[in-house]
Amino acid sequence: MKAIVAAALLSALAPLCAKSQVTTPVPRRVVYHLYISDTMANFTGRPRPAIAINGSIPGPELHFNEGDTAEIHVHNTLGTETSVHWHGLILPNQYDGVSYLTTAPIKAHTSHTFEFPLVQNGTYWYHSHTAMQEQSGMYGAFIIHPRKQAAMGEKTILLSDWTDENPHQVHRSLYAATDWYGIKKGSTQNYAQAIKEGYFGTKVTNEWKRMLAMDVSDVAYDKVLINGRDTSSLSNPQPGEKFRLRVINGSSSSYFWLTYPGGFDVVASDGKDVQPVHVDRLIVGVSETYDLIVTIPDSGRGEFRATTEDRTRSTTLWLGSGADVAAPHLPRLQYFEGMKMMNGMMKMNGDMNDMGMQMHDQIMDMNTVMYPEVNDPAAAPITTLNYTMLRSPDSTTLPPATTRTLYFRLTGNMNRYIWSINNRTVSETDKILIRKGENIRIVLYNGTMMRHPMHLHGHFFRVVNGQGAYAPLKTVLDIMPMETDTIEFAATESGDWFFHCHILYHMMSGMGRIFSYQDSPPNPDIPNPEKSVKKIYADDRQIHLMARVALESSGSDGEVMLANTRYKLQTEWRLGTNAMMGYETESHIGRYLGRMQFWFPYVGWDFRYRTMALHSESTIFGQRNTKNNRGVACLGVQYTLPMLVTADARVDMNGIFRLSLMREDIPVTARLRMNLMANSDLEYMVGLRYIVTKYFGISTHYDSDMGLGAGITLNY
Repeated sequence: MKAIVAAALLSALAPLCAKSQVTTPVPRRVVYHLYISDTMANFTGRPRPAIAINGSIPGPELHFNEGDTAEIHVHNTLGTETSVHWHGLILPNQYDGVSYLTTAPIKAHTSHTFEFPLVQNGTYWYHSHTAMQEQSGMYGAFIIHPRKQAAMGEKTILLSDWTDENPHQVHRSLYAATDWYGIKKGSTQNYAQAIKEGYFGTKVTNEWKRMLAMDVSDVAYDKVLINGRDTSSLSNPQPGEKFRLRVINGSSSSYFWLTYPGGFDVVASDGKDVQPVHVDRLIVGVSETYDLIVTIPDSGRGEFRATTEDRTRSTTLWLGSGADVAAPHLPRLQYFEGMKMMNGMMKMNGDMNDMGMQMHDQIMDMNTVMYPEVNDPAAAPITTLNYTMLRSPDSTTLPPATTRTLYFRLTGNMNRYIWSINNRTVSETDKILIRKGENIRIVLYNGTMMRHPMHLHGHFFRVVNGQGAYAPLKTVLDIMPMETDTIEFAATESGDWFFHCHILYHMMSGMGRIFSYQDSPPNPDIPNPEKSVKKIYADDRQIHLMARVALESSGSDGEVMLANTRYKLQTEWRLGTNAMMGYETESHIGRYLGRMQFWFPYVGWDFRYRTMALHSESTIFGQRNTKNNRGVACLGVQYTLPMLVTADARVDMNGIFRLSLMREDIPVTARLRMNLMANSDLEYMVGLRYIVTKYFGISTHYDSDMGLGAGITLNY
């Protein structure tokens, strides 16, 4: 009788169970073929080829069930090598996909097979780990469905950013400290704007502390995309329905604010479930993933909007049908308020002062001072997700073991676009040896003015966020300026694993480390590890070319530089229109010193000749002035003074001393820039340049030797 009642009860409950769970799938071998190619992609307006996967940007969504075996054949039809990293996956080291570190590069016109078991579920993604290919479109979603999951509609959202420029040119331009991206975004914070808005003193203080203009992102993007489109829509969700969004930030350097009418429930982060928490909005760091539950409006369609952190671009997914129900609008940032805040926290030596606030886990966003929607006293309170709200549904306590603590200070120099850890780039440090079976705790302090999404390959780590045994598991930690955050993980793997900032241009500049398990078996994909790792080191050792050439009525002047993280070779010249004006050329090669690289000692040479002066002159130090006829080697040092003035002191092989003071690119307005120079040889210059395009400007200057001239300036 009991058996009959139980069977009847199960029969009655079956329809209800079917609504809440799906049948546990049988493990399979799931095979995909990915073809990497140059293409014009799937939306208009693209002026340069992209790297597409199976003909689309982003690449195809790869779907699996937990317990499946993935067999993925990557066919490289490019004329250069490539790679694929499976972001967030726990898998054998040789399949991780970092060329020359864990996986052999996929050479041009060859194929590579990845085969690994799927021991997890959640929202993940894949992307190239070769040079700038990720920025060119080589990425896609990797979804692993759980063995049992709620019967709920869902949509994968892959956010990304796109620039019409070649990404290598973007990186070079950042290194050259061009203000072009600030001009495009309207974020130059120039002197005219400062005076107009009542922030002149703030601007002067900012430059007195040797800082460039305040910004929250590096690149002015031409588009941001949602699944490869400007906007997208999904009409089948029904009014009042709960709907799951799997959100992946697949951008190269853009953070996104996520908003939706009425907010949403956060139920997973970086593929791992968290106890549901309702918020009005969240900011998703580069490479992070979040699973969200939204409710379709009772009437109309809801707007899920992703807005870049600098609030210059946005992209939308519409859910449902009917009249539009818009997401909350995010107004323009109040940059001078941010500059004022940073002035109070920046010391003259480049250190940050948190004023004892002990910030951690995103609980105090210093950029809030720039958010008009938060500072408006009439605005309704806004609940923004921070890491302290994330709580694992299960205990994540690490197994008992010896714990080793590492201290990482994230360091950088925005003026020269150098990013590092403990003031050392990847190529300037040895691998960090760890032992299988121990626990690793990392204490990170962000001593820069930028957020950094730090990603650990091949491991989940606990974010020590006050949730005790239920600390959330993640693979990416977004650490804000002046925060100190702690993560920890069990060393359970073998081989080498990358830990790095996932902002592509920061990683390529050197912000990362390599963890290496001691006594690991040889990796068959990396037969010569010592030789291969030099390919990894080459990323932050790149030499960048920069140039400026002025063609004016009084002659030509300009400079050409070759520089990398620490060294610079520079040649500058001035060429008059006649023999009286003459010519001069000066070159030097040197090395930047110090964490902020304020010091630059150099050796150089100086050649010049002119017939303008018919009498002998003296320098301000009473020495014979040789500026009319000189051919010497010299030894000197440059130092960056307050107000971003470069002081240059040198002595040549004849014992002649020279002191110069120079300031370039003073932002009078967004596009009008001033240059000033004076030295102890009684030479001086004042010039103006109006920036028309990134590479072209109209210029004029007065030079004590060459007189007044006007013309054009070309920049590279």
